[in-house]
Amino acid sequence: MNIQHLDAASKLDALLALTAESEVVEFKEAKNSYDFSHLGKYFSALSNEANLNHHSVAWLVLGVNNQRQVVGSNYCRERHYLDRLKKGIAEKTTSRITFINIHEVQHHDGRVLLFEIPAAPKGVPIAFDGHYYGREGESLSPLNLEEIERIRAQATLEDWSAAIVPDAGLDDLDDEALRVARNNFKSKFPDKSGDVDEWDNATFLNKAKLSIKGKLTRTALILLGNNEAEHFLLPADVKIRWILKDHQGNDRDYALFGLPMLPAVDKVYAKIRNLKYRYLPEGTLFPEEIDQYEPYAIREAVNNCLAHQDYSLAGRINVIEGDETLTFTNLGSFVPGDVQRVVMEDAPEEYYRNRFLATAMFNLKMVDTAGGGIRKLFLLQSA
Repeated sequence: MNIQHLDAASKLDALLALTAESEVVEFKEAKNSYDFSHLGKYFSALSNEANLNHHSVAWLVLGVNNQRQVVGSNYCRERHYLDRLKKGIAEKTTSRITFINIHEVQHHDGRVLLFEIPAAPKGVPIAFDGHYYGREGESLSPLNLEEIERIRAQATLEDWSAAIVPDAGLDDLDDEALRVARNNFKSKFPDKSGDVDEWDNATFLNKAKLSIKGKLTRTALILLGNNEAEHFLLPADVKIRWILKDHQGNDRDYALFGLPMLPAVDKVYAKIRNLKYRYLPEGTLFPEEIDQYEPYAIREAVNNCLAHQDYSLAGRINVIEGDETLTFTNLGSFVPGDVQRVVMEDAPEEYYRNRFLATAMFNLKMVDTAGGGIRKLFLLQSA
């Protein structure tokens, strides 16, 4: 049921026309109030059911009774209260996923709220307050183990980064990026250094897991493709945007880096003002110098954004530099689910969104696929 293109009133009419509630639509009267915990549980349940039933969104409708009659709802009359709900849900769900939108419809029989809920991302079941929910018929229930595993298995069934690009060839790769890739591979695997010098480019790309049987993959173009090759990856927009902001949050400078990504990460690092801090150790007047940011932490953050971006969402990676902060953002949910668990329990990723890309980046000394990079980043910056 694809009604996203309709206006809010037409969306309501389409939902009211349903003969019965489904796994992805729930109606509640909520004439004056609605419990926040129930809202969160239905968010989890409907999001997971939308994923399992191959829908892009699900709907929770307040102000309508079980007979599909509009009764009106006074829940969260002010718009800013609805906006707070989005933030409140995000704070208790997996990867801070929240409502796409909350629509208000002034129906002739009363005010109706349409909560537009995204389907759980592939491979990531959505929990609320630490628990997974689903539906059995029209009843709210815990998401059963088989359904949880069915969603999690999606991450291993499809790897966007491993797809072959049939029309791309060696002429679409950047010569300098290819040279750096060879050097990094030899540094990573010194025992193969002599062999690498004997390999032609096609053989090297196969050995480094950038191509498959001589055919270039999206991974090869992301890391080594020349700038003119970006059209092969559309609608993905494989770019890193660096933005420098002042203390008031205003943009002072920016730069945009496109293909190839292997050298682009160094160009981003060169833009960041990693200032020197001087301090006097106890018992001496001779100052010590330290970097504002540990270079490894910057490297880990940028490369992890690149490795784990959900490229199907067609967004860019952002590196936002403030006076005393660096913020790295990419699109896609956090696959391990809980950052705190990864840091505190030393629990590395069990699977990767872009396994082929992550493997190639490991071979080129860009990331550590043994896991623990996120925890190491946290410990370096907290020291």
